[in-house]
Amino acid sequence: MSTRTDSDTEPAITEAEDRPDHVEDARRARWLAVGTGVLLTLAGLAASLFKLTGAPSARVPAAYGLGAAVCALAAALGARGRTRRALWLMIAGTMVMALGDQSD
Repeated sequence: MSTRTDSDTEPAITEAEDRPDHVEDARRARWLAVGTGVLLTLAGLAASLFKLTGAPSARVPAAYGLGAAVCALAAALGARGRTRRALWLMIAGTMVMALGDQSD
């Protein structure tokens, strides 16, 4: 009566269990960086077009446009997995837009 007790007792590993949690976290961070970068880009472009019609100087719409371009670059980097650099570029782009707003 000496039979093996460990045969077929382990559950089958599915595809979802095979993947570690940090892969899902990285994927979520990538999509969050892309979404935030696109949102900031659209907000900067809209503000640039809005300020272009009524601004006395061209510096204000240019600052919004430059900030939007930096945020678009951040979205592109976020899509490639460079989320830390994307975060810092989004912060820099938002600061450029804020400085343009302050000079209005």
